[in-house]
Amino acid sequence: MKDTQPATHQPEAHPNRQDRPLETGPLYRLHHARWTLATAAAGLVWIIAQTDQQYWRAVAVMFALVLVTMIWPRRRKVTRLRVKAEARRRSFMPDRHMRTLAAALPDPCFIIDPKGIVRFANKAGSSVFGTIREGDPISFRIRQPNMLAAMEAVQLGGTIQKVEFNHKNHSERMYEAWFTPIHLGSASSRGSQRGGANSANSNPDFILLLFHDQTEQKNTERMRADFVANASHELRTPLASLIGFIETLQGPAKDDSAAQERFLAIMLDQAERMSRLISDLLSLSRIEMKAHMLPDSKVDLTKVIRHVTDALTPLANDMEVVLETDFDQDEQIVIGEQDELVQVVENLIENALKYGKDGKKVLVSSNAVRDGISGKPFYAIKVRDFGPGIPQEHLPRLTERFYRIDAATSREQKGTGLGLAIVKHILMRHRGHLIVDSVAGEGTTFQVRLPIDVKS
Repeated sequence: MKDTQPATHQPEAHPNRQDRPLETGPLYRLHHARWTLATAAAGLVWIIAQTDQQYWRAVAVMFALVLVTMIWPRRRKVTRLRVKAEARRRSFMPDRHMRTLAAALPDPCFIIDPKGIVRFANKAGSSVFGTIREGDPISFRIRQPNMLAAMEAVQLGGTIQKVEFNHKNHSERMYEAWFTPIHLGSASSRGSQRGGANSANSNPDFILLLFHDQTEQKNTERMRADFVANASHELRTPLASLIGFIETLQGPAKDDSAAQERFLAIMLDQAERMSRLISDLLSLSRIEMKAHMLPDSKVDLTKVIRHVTDALTPLANDMEVVLETDFDQDEQIVIGEQDELVQVVENLIENALKYGKDGKKVLVSSNAVRDGISGKPFYAIKVRDFGPGIPQEHLPRLTERFYRIDAATSREQKGTGLGLAIVKHILMRHRGHLIVDSVAGEGTTFQVRLPIDVKS
């Protein structure tokens, strides 16, 4: 693309351009030094008058001064100052073309001078690392030792450096950080000024710091690894049961109709267990992949709770448990994703019905509360059962994957051990948290706190 800037430039902006003759000729020098010469002439006349010297001596000295002034090269003081200022500015400020190129990059990008000072941050960099401003050292915000070591290596003349960088703000994001040295000017001038063949290893004029987001890729890799490990562990038992029953039906029990009916019922139960397990694993993996993406929809918690309680009322009736609700407001708006919040409430109420059915009652409430430490407002969804309660030693581990207080009871209730882990990860994405309170013999209360949308 052709440059649209005007073709004329001031000589001060181009220090390597030869000055025009009218600004460097003998007459220009005499004109520039006219007051100095006039002062010198007056001084010589006064000296001759005071010492009775011959006037031809003063004329000779004055002629010599004029001759030296005409011959001696001289540049305007303003030109010299501007050239020096421009040189200093170019030594630590990236030019317009460099800034335009960095601004066009979609990934977070910073231009750093040799002292580690940020001289430019593009839009993506400012949005992700909002606390880094132009003129601040990059070390104010990025303090990981491996990042600082990579930058120092480039500052000392090293080649491109790549570093794994974890950025924690609302959630943890993983980046590849690239430190690339930038050398300005022609290769010949750098070689003559910095040692010829060694110029390739000279200190850079600037450093380009570029971040490439690897969060989704890393989460996908971790999801695959977790899925293989967890699935292989949890699926081993039902698969072994299925294989054993199939071999029995093909062998000793192939003509025993009563045994076939009993074994097929067990096989169906084991197959359903594997199906639930795989469904929960996939659900948990999808939630983890979106953990760094903040939800942006408005959700009414009262509608969510009413929808879930209506859907689970038949299950409560089958278990002879009374399901009650209590709200202090008809509308409770939060920022979230409705399907995920439905899954949270559904998991908690199902657990209360299954494991607290001895109490014959489950109470679901949602009220506005204020955090006692931070003072921030929340909506607190409480699911309380009146069953046997949970021993205190188990409370810290309830949200671990596949953790069960009683494995036999959990399998009897068709649990996978992933329900509360799913709840925890959904709440992390919604900036909420889970509080569990249990008293032996009095029941258990699961409390979900979600930030109130103050703009609503």
